[in-house]
Amino acid sequence: MIKDNQTFFNRLHIVLDCIVTAFAYICAWFGRMVVFPPVNQGVLPMKTYFFALYFIVPGYLAIYATLNLYKPKRMTSWLREVADIIRANVVGGMIFLVVLYLIKQPNFSRSLIFFFALMNVLLMALYRFLVRRTLSYIRKKGHNSKQVVIVGYSRACEQYIDRILVNPQWGYEIRGILDDEVPAGTYYKGIQVLGRIDNLEVVLPQNKLDEIAIALPLKNYSRLEEIVGICEKSGVHTKFIPDYNAVIPSRPYTEDLSGLPVINIRRVPLTSTFNWYIKRAVDIVGSLVAIIIFSPIMIISAIVIKSKGDGPVFFVQERVGLHNKPFKMYKFRTMVEQKPEEEEKEWTTKNDPRVTGYGKFLRKTSIDETPQFFNILKGDMSLIGPRPERPQFVEQFKEEIPRYMIKHQVRPGLTGWAQVHGYRGDTSIRKRIEYDIYYIENWTIWLDVEIILLTFLKGFVNKNAY
Repeated sequence: MIKDNQTFFNRLHIVLDCIVTAFAYICAWFGRMVVFPPVNQGVLPMKTYFFALYFIVPGYLAIYATLNLYKPKRMTSWLREVADIIRANVVGGMIFLVVLYLIKQPNFSRSLIFFFALMNVLLMALYRFLVRRTLSYIRKKGHNSKQVVIVGYSRACEQYIDRILVNPQWGYEIRGILDDEVPAGTYYKGIQVLGRIDNLEVVLPQNKLDEIAIALPLKNYSRLEEIVGICEKSGVHTKFIPDYNAVIPSRPYTEDLSGLPVINIRRVPLTSTFNWYIKRAVDIVGSLVAIIIFSPIMIISAIVIKSKGDGPVFFVQERVGLHNKPFKMYKFRTMVEQKPEEEEKEWTTKNDPRVTGYGKFLRKTSIDETPQFFNILKGDMSLIGPRPERPQFVEQFKEEIPRYMIKHQVRPGLTGWAQVHGYRGDTSIRKRIEYDIYYIENWTIWLDVEIILLTFLKGFVNKNAY
């Protein structure tokens, strides 16, 4: 039944996409040609514009299929689907323009194409949202559900059950678990262990199952090939839930090595040469612009610090950067001059007597960090990235905090994803690392832009700076 339903919904999606795409195009034509008619330019007849629909509708359906917009979306967010819709319309618009150029049609309204893309994104996102809400309601009522049996009792099995139970809108119904070591009759959150894994060959023919979820513990992976063979022989869709989620991220980066699949433990977009050059170019231009803009503030700060006689204007401290290499990081002096071993032994605390009066102002406003634009220009740092730490604290944290050293796979930054979420100064190192790892695994140039905007919007005042 579920397979029949899925086929029906896919066909319904295609029909609705045809209607919505055609309607969006008609609305765009009406808005451009009737509401805001073009002036002083050649106008094609209405028949020509509507003749284009014979190519637009099937063309867009092909693009939607290519971008997986017809795959089941039980566990894919609506925002992800909207992103795919936007991408499809950008691609469609570019193809549209290229075709017009190739057939030498200069009078076809280019602004109509823009209006069509905008209208199509809005209408497509709206109707697919309504479809999602409807299906979610149906599934919560127990209809259109997928019947699943889990093979293997492990941490991955429990995590899978946890997520299914708190998301009834996905429409999964777990019939039970098969395992060789956990006794039959054992329950986990209402889900019963039915028997041994060998019972799979009996369970498959007797139960109308839609999916088998293999969640074997690591020590039983020797049986994986055998179990997959049994499941595929029955024709039931099979999925594999690895029992090493603590090691491999939720979105692993895979490579094809001449037919051999290779899973990278962590995806780091900035290991791409193209991404590296893009980010470095932004760092060079950004740091030069920042040095010019902040030069009056830096000059005034240098004069004030020098006049106070608290020590050298610049405080140079060793930090750990890209690939665990140490570098000298520059800051304006905010403390009275001390012996190097005294300066390095601890963090600054609230009401720290070592901090000067003007130093408190520099720290609160983050002006003390502005000399790091020169570190960025040199290549020691980046505008955006995890904040660098002193060597002795790196040695301490790498033993205390799991995955701490991952932050050194990219250049440290002046500001970062953790900082714009409030994790600056004397705050949780563990939470900071969580945000740093998210940034490392999900880097895009647009994420950098977002962090820069958030840095300006939230201001440079550091409430946790002492």
